[in-house]
Amino acid sequence: MSLLEVKIPPMGESISSGVLAKWHVKDGDIVKKDQPLFELETDKITSEGTAESAGKVSLKVAAGTEVKIGATVATIDSAATAGAPAPAAAPAAPAATKEASASPAVRRLAEETGINPATVSGTGKAGRVTKGDMLSAGEKPAAPAIPAAPGTVAPVATPKPALLAGARQSRRKMTPLRQKIAQRLVAAQHEAAMLTTFNEVDMSAVMALRAKYQDDFVKKNGFKLGFMSFFAKAVVNALKEIPAINAQIDGDHIVENHYYDVGVAVSTEKGLMVPVIRDCDTLSMAGIEKAIGDVAKRARDGKITLADLEGGVFTITNGGTFGSMLSTPIINAPQSAILGLHAINERPVALNGQVVIRPMMYLALSYDHRLVDGKEAVTFLVKVKQAIEDPARLLLAV
Repeated sequence: MSLLEVKIPPMGESISSGVLAKWHVKDGDIVKKDQPLFELETDKITSEGTAESAGKVSLKVAAGTEVKIGATVATIDSAATAGAPAPAAAPAAPAATKEASASPAVRRLAEETGINPATVSGTGKAGRVTKGDMLSAGEKPAAPAIPAAPGTVAPVATPKPALLAGARQSRRKMTPLRQKIAQRLVAAQHEAAMLTTFNEVDMSAVMALRAKYQDDFVKKNGFKLGFMSFFAKAVVNALKEIPAINAQIDGDHIVENHYYDVGVAVSTEKGLMVPVIRDCDTLSMAGIEKAIGDVAKRARDGKITLADLEGGVFTITNGGTFGSMLSTPIINAPQSAILGLHAINERPVALNGQVVIRPMMYLALSYDHRLVDGKEAVTFLVKVKQAIEDPARLLLAV
């Protein structure tokens, strides 16, 4: 017998343990090399463990158990498949393969909805089924009713019985990631002298620019031009003008950052994550959009790494995607400020003595008043507003 130990892999110096949240296989299953075996939740990220060899798996740890880095959670008997006859070709084989390469988000939706990923047309790379494909499949309307033949009586639909009311409460343990998020948010409010300043921005110019060049942009790059790249560029320009925003407090020292790694908040099933887009000052608009799309997908698919989340100097969060009109975002410590974007709504505004209807967005800048003065915060937000309302400033860096 040739046994290979399945161990919890290193996740970074700051992570010593995690919770084995879920097994993707059963005890005694025959697994393939690189097949996902389990999900590990830590206080920073959720990751997958995969099989390093094909063989028969034997589980040593139950789901929900806290495990140390390096702990053995299963073994794989690589000899169990030696000499076994190759499975005969069958119509169901492609479906099984398609389901086994599925991401954690896809598998979770499959369990919740009962939709088999093998029956869904994939739009991802090499036809892979994505989370969006599963959501779309769940939203498909029911097939229209076939009319009864002439002279026959159509059957009367029997109403389904009402579901019995369940328990008034349920209880579940907080995941390590949710616990860490809670701790960090409370710590940020206790440790920083946090204050928020507001402004509003007319999105007409950016929306017109996107509408004019969107088709050409998509043809050239293969993805859409969003709003976030405009704000990322506007933030970089403003950080250069107001360096106090691009600094942080470390004990009794002020650390000034001379680089522009901007975090973009991403909502996932596990909670809010802030992957970092490196060197935004050197990236084109297309480069920023591509980087955001890549890290956001990996975050939602549970493929994000600790390195993706570390080292940001400033954060942008967009509550507008969920319809938020206004908010006071919490600083992502040890950073000194965070920019909150909100929903775009048409509102009457005064322009050159006339009342006009414009697509307006409220901006919110929360900042650490220990380091950043009100004048600097307000000036920073005005710089962002000016760049968005006159996008040519982004090209000229003024």
